[in-house]
Amino acid sequence: MSNSAWVRVLPFAVFMAFIGLEGILRWSFNSGFFPLAEDLLLYSYPLRAVAVAVLLLWLWPHYTEIRVKDLLQWRYTFLSVLAGGVIFLFWIQMDWGFATFGEIPGFNPGVYEDSAVRSMMILARLGGAVLVVPLMEEIFWRSFLIRYAIDSDFTRVALGRFTWFSFIVITILFGLEHHLFLAGMLAGALFNLVLYMTRSIMQCIVSHAVTNLALGIYVLQTGQWHFAYSGANRPLIPLQSGPPVPEQTGPGLPL
Repeated sequence: MSNSAWVRVLPFAVFMAFIGLEGILRWSFNSGFFPLAEDLLLYSYPLRAVAVAVLLLWLWPHYTEIRVKDLLQWRYTFLSVLAGGVIFLFWIQMDWGFATFGEIPGFNPGVYEDSAVRSMMILARLGGAVLVVPLMEEIFWRSFLIRYAIDSDFTRVALGRFTWFSFIVITILFGLEHHLFLAGMLAGALFNLVLYMTRSIMQCIVSHAVTNLALGIYVLQTGQWHFAYSGANRPLIPLQSGPPVPEQTGPGLPL
Protein backbone atom coordinates (compact mmCIF):
# COMPACT_ATOMS: atom_id res chain seq x y z
CA MET A 1 0.00 0.00 0.00
CA SER A 2 1.32 3.43 -0.94
CA ASN A 3 2.18 6.19 1.51
CA SER A 4 -0.80 8.19 0.22
CA ALA A 5 -3.05 5.30 1.19
CA TRP A 6 -1.49 4.68 4.60
CA VAL A 7 -1.89 8.26 5.81
CA ARG A 8 -5.64 8.01 5.05
CA VAL A 9 -6.08 4.57 6.56
CA LEU A 10 -3.97 4.96 9.70
CA PRO A 11 -6.24 7.27 11.78
CA PHE A 12 -9.24 5.05 11.10
CA ALA A 13 -7.21 1.91 11.88
CA VAL A 14 -5.97 3.37 15.16
CA PHE A 15 -9.49 4.32 16.19
CA MET A 16 -10.74 0.81 15.46
CA ALA A 17 -7.73 -0.72 17.23
CA PHE A 18 -8.68 1.18 20.38
CA ILE A 19 -12.17 -0.31 20.15
CA GLY A 20 -10.74 -3.80 19.70
CA LEU A 21 -8.37 -3.34 22.64
CA GLU A 22 -11.23 -2.17 24.84
CA GLY A 23 -13.22 -5.24 23.86
CA ILE A 24 -10.32 -7.51 24.80
CA LEU A 25 -9.82 -5.77 28.15
CA ARG A 26 -13.52 -5.97 28.91
CA TRP A 27 -13.59 -9.67 28.04
CA SER A 28 -10.52 -10.24 30.22
CA PHE A 29 -12.18 -8.42 33.11
CA ASN A 30 -15.45 -10.30 32.78
CA SER A 31 -13.58 -13.61 32.48
CA GLY A 32 -11.43 -12.92 35.52
CA PHE A 33 -8.16 -13.17 33.60
CA PHE A 34 -7.08 -9.60 34.20
CA PRO A 35 -7.78 -7.73 37.46
CA LEU A 36 -8.73 -4.49 35.74
CA ALA A 37 -11.11 -2.07 37.38
CA GLU A 38 -13.79 -1.76 34.75
CA ASP A 39 -14.38 1.85 35.71
CA LEU A 40 -11.12 2.63 33.95
CA LEU A 41 -12.73 1.66 30.63
CA LEU A 42 -15.20 4.49 31.08
CA TYR A 43 -12.37 6.87 30.22
CA SER A 44 -11.24 5.12 27.06
CA TYR A 45 -13.20 7.31 24.67
CA PRO A 46 -11.41 10.62 25.46
CA LEU A 47 -8.06 8.84 25.13
CA ARG A 48 -9.12 7.41 21.77
CA ALA A 49 -10.42 10.71 20.45
CA VAL A 50 -7.32 12.64 21.53
CA ALA A 51 -4.95 10.04 20.08
CA VAL A 52 -6.67 10.13 16.69
CA ALA A 53 -6.92 13.93 16.76
CA VAL A 54 -3.16 14.21 17.34
CA LEU A 55 -2.53 11.72 14.53
CA LEU A 56 -4.75 13.70 12.14
CA LEU A 57 -2.93 16.91 12.99
CA TRP A 58 0.43 15.23 12.42
CA LEU A 59 -0.68 13.90 9.02
CA TRP A 60 -2.60 17.02 8.03
CA PRO A 61 -0.09 18.21 5.36
CA HIS A 62 -0.88 15.04 3.38
CA TYR A 63 -4.61 15.79 3.15
CA THR A 64 -4.40 18.26 0.31
CA GLU A 65 -7.86 17.24 -0.89
CA ILE A 66 -9.43 18.92 2.16
CA ARG A 67 -10.00 22.51 1.10
CA VAL A 68 -11.64 24.76 3.68
CA LYS A 69 -12.29 27.31 0.94
CA ASP A 70 -14.84 24.89 -0.53
CA LEU A 71 -17.20 26.07 2.21
CA LEU A 72 -17.33 29.47 0.48
CA GLN A 73 -19.47 27.81 -2.17
CA TRP A 74 -22.51 28.51 -0.07
CA ARG A 75 -24.97 26.56 -2.22
CA TYR A 76 -22.96 23.39 -1.77
CA THR A 77 -22.47 24.14 1.92
CA PHE A 78 -26.22 24.57 2.33
CA LEU A 79 -26.70 21.23 0.55
CA SER A 80 -24.19 19.56 2.86
CA VAL A 81 -25.85 20.92 5.99
CA LEU A 82 -29.27 19.95 4.68
CA ALA A 83 -28.10 16.41 3.92
CA GLY A 84 -26.67 16.10 7.43
CA GLY A 85 -30.01 17.17 8.90
CA VAL A 86 -31.94 14.74 6.72
CA ILE A 87 -29.69 11.86 7.78
CA PHE A 88 -30.30 12.78 11.42
CA LEU A 89 -34.08 12.76 10.93
CA PHE A 90 -33.98 9.35 9.28
CA TRP A 91 -31.49 7.96 11.82
CA ILE A 92 -33.72 8.55 14.83
CA GLN A 93 -36.56 6.69 13.09
CA MET A 94 -34.55 3.66 11.94
CA ASP A 95 -33.71 1.93 15.21
CA TRP A 96 -35.79 -1.08 14.24
CA GLY A 97 -34.81 -4.40 15.76
CA PHE A 98 -34.27 -6.10 12.40
CA ALA A 99 -31.92 -3.25 11.34
CA THR A 100 -29.68 -3.55 14.40
CA PHE A 101 -26.71 -5.76 15.17
CA GLY A 102 -27.58 -7.59 18.37
CA GLU A 103 -28.85 -6.08 21.58
CA ILE A 104 -27.67 -2.57 22.35
CA PRO A 105 -26.55 -1.93 25.93
CA GLY A 106 -27.51 1.42 27.39
CA PHE A 107 -25.35 4.37 28.23
CA ASN A 108 -26.03 7.30 30.51
CA PRO A 109 -23.64 10.04 31.70
CA GLY A 110 -25.23 9.48 35.11
CA VAL A 111 -22.68 6.71 35.68
CA TYR A 112 -20.25 9.50 36.50
CA GLU A 113 -21.06 10.65 40.01
CA ASP A 114 -18.81 13.71 39.90
CA SER A 115 -20.53 16.49 37.94
CA ALA A 116 -17.25 17.90 36.63
CA VAL A 117 -16.20 14.49 35.30
CA ARG A 118 -19.66 13.98 33.83
CA SER A 119 -19.49 17.31 32.00
CA MET A 120 -15.98 16.55 30.78
CA MET A 121 -17.04 13.19 29.38
CA ILE A 122 -20.07 14.69 27.62
CA LEU A 123 -17.86 17.36 26.04
CA ALA A 124 -15.28 14.73 25.08
CA ARG A 125 -17.91 12.64 23.34
CA LEU A 126 -19.46 15.58 21.54
CA GLY A 127 -16.04 16.87 20.55
CA GLY A 128 -15.02 13.47 19.27
CA ALA A 129 -18.31 13.01 17.43
CA VAL A 130 -18.34 16.41 15.76
CA LEU A 131 -14.65 17.22 15.24
CA VAL A 132 -12.68 13.97 15.10
CA VAL A 133 -14.93 11.21 13.76
CA PRO A 134 -16.27 13.07 10.68
CA LEU A 135 -12.75 14.05 9.66
CA MET A 136 -11.30 10.59 10.26
CA GLU A 137 -14.13 8.72 8.56
CA GLU A 138 -14.50 10.97 5.52
CA ILE A 139 -10.77 10.81 4.88
CA PHE A 140 -10.95 7.02 5.01
CA TRP A 141 -14.29 6.32 3.30
CA ARG A 142 -14.73 9.07 0.73
CA SER A 143 -11.20 10.30 0.12
CA PHE A 144 -9.49 6.90 0.07
CA LEU A 145 -11.69 3.82 -0.09
CA ILE A 146 -14.37 4.97 -2.54
CA ARG A 147 -11.59 5.88 -4.99
CA TYR A 148 -9.55 2.78 -4.18
CA ALA A 149 -12.60 0.70 -5.18
CA ILE A 150 -12.24 2.23 -8.65
CA ASP A 151 -8.45 2.09 -9.03
CA SER A 152 -5.82 0.77 -6.63
CA ASP A 153 -3.81 3.87 -7.54
CA PHE A 154 -6.58 5.95 -6.03
CA THR A 155 -4.74 9.27 -6.39
CA ARG A 156 -5.42 9.06 -10.13
CA VAL A 157 -9.18 9.01 -9.48
CA ALA A 158 -10.85 12.39 -9.33
CA LEU A 159 -12.86 13.18 -6.20
CA GLY A 160 -16.52 12.58 -6.85
CA ARG A 161 -16.07 10.16 -9.73
CA PHE A 162 -19.08 7.86 -9.79
CA THR A 163 -19.22 4.14 -10.45
CA TRP A 164 -22.01 1.84 -9.32
CA PHE A 165 -19.52 -0.62 -7.87
CA SER A 166 -17.78 1.90 -5.61
CA PHE A 167 -21.07 3.51 -4.59
CA ILE A 168 -22.68 0.21 -3.57
CA VAL A 169 -19.60 -1.23 -1.86
CA ILE A 170 -18.92 1.87 0.24
CA THR A 171 -22.60 2.27 1.12
CA ILE A 172 -22.79 -1.30 2.40
CA LEU A 173 -19.48 -1.27 4.24
CA PHE A 174 -20.20 2.09 5.86
CA GLY A 175 -23.51 0.70 7.07
CA LEU A 176 -21.94 -2.47 8.44
CA GLU A 177 -19.51 -0.34 10.43
CA HIS A 178 -22.45 0.91 12.49
CA HIS A 179 -24.61 -0.92 14.98
CA LEU A 180 -27.73 0.50 13.30
CA PHE A 181 -26.57 -0.89 9.99
CA LEU A 182 -29.57 0.07 7.86
CA ALA A 183 -29.44 3.66 9.07
CA GLY A 184 -25.69 3.53 8.47
CA MET A 185 -26.22 2.43 4.87
CA LEU A 186 -28.65 5.26 4.27
CA ALA A 187 -26.17 7.71 5.78
CA GLY A 188 -23.36 6.26 3.68
CA ALA A 189 -25.40 6.60 0.50
CA LEU A 190 -26.29 10.24 1.24
CA PHE A 191 -22.74 11.16 2.21
CA ASN A 192 -21.65 9.60 -1.10
CA LEU A 193 -24.18 11.77 -2.92
CA VAL A 194 -22.80 14.85 -1.19
CA LEU A 195 -19.38 13.89 -2.56
CA TYR A 196 -20.71 13.36 -6.08
CA MET A 197 -22.60 16.65 -6.11
CA THR A 198 -19.92 18.82 -4.49
CA ARG A 199 -16.71 16.95 -5.36
CA SER A 200 -15.45 18.11 -1.98
CA ILE A 201 -14.26 16.11 1.03
CA MET A 202 -14.68 19.24 3.13
CA GLN A 203 -18.38 19.32 2.34
CA CYS A 204 -18.67 15.64 3.31
CA ILE A 205 -16.96 16.39 6.62
CA VAL A 206 -19.40 19.23 7.30
CA SER A 207 -22.41 17.06 6.45
CA HIS A 208 -21.16 14.26 8.70
CA ALA A 209 -20.45 16.70 11.53
CA VAL A 210 -23.96 18.18 11.28
CA THR A 211 -25.49 14.72 11.60
CA ASN A 212 -23.39 13.83 14.63
CA LEU A 213 -23.99 17.19 16.31
CA ALA A 214 -27.74 16.92 15.80
CA LEU A 215 -27.74 13.39 17.18
CA GLY A 216 -25.65 14.44 20.15
CA ILE A 217 -27.98 17.30 21.03
CA TYR A 218 -31.01 15.08 20.50
CA VAL A 219 -29.73 12.39 22.85
CA LEU A 220 -28.74 14.90 25.52
CA GLN A 221 -32.09 16.69 25.32
CA THR A 222 -34.32 13.61 25.22
CA GLY A 223 -32.31 11.43 27.61
CA GLN A 224 -32.41 8.52 25.18
CA TRP A 225 -29.03 7.11 26.12
CA HIS A 226 -29.96 3.93 24.28
CA PHE A 227 -26.60 3.60 22.67
CA ALA A 228 -23.44 5.64 22.30
CA TYR A 229 -20.94 4.14 19.94
CA SER A 230 -17.86 5.07 18.01
CA GLY A 231 -18.84 4.41 14.45
CA ALA A 232 -18.20 0.70 14.93
CA ASN A 233 -20.78 -1.80 16.05
CA ARG A 234 -19.27 -2.24 19.50
CA PRO A 235 -20.54 -0.57 22.68
CA LEU A 236 -18.28 1.93 24.33
CA ILE A 237 -19.78 1.94 27.80
CA PRO A 238 -22.31 -0.67 28.88
CA LEU A 239 -24.14 0.08 32.10
CA GLN A 240 -22.14 -2.19 34.37
CA SER A 241 -20.82 0.36 36.83
CA GLY A 242 -21.94 3.51 38.58
CA PRO A 243 -25.41 4.25 39.97
CA PRO A 244 -28.33 2.31 38.51
CA VAL A 245 -29.88 3.90 35.46
CA PRO A 246 -33.16 2.72 33.91
CA GLU A 247 -32.89 1.17 30.50
CA GLN A 248 -33.63 3.60 27.70
CA THR A 249 -34.65 3.14 24.13
CA GLY A 250 -33.81 5.24 21.13
CA PRO A 251 -31.53 5.57 18.14
CA GLY A 252 -28.22 6.15 19.82
CA LEU A 253 -25.38 8.53 19.23
CA PRO A 254 -22.68 7.59 16.67
CA LEU A 255 -19.75 9.03 18.48
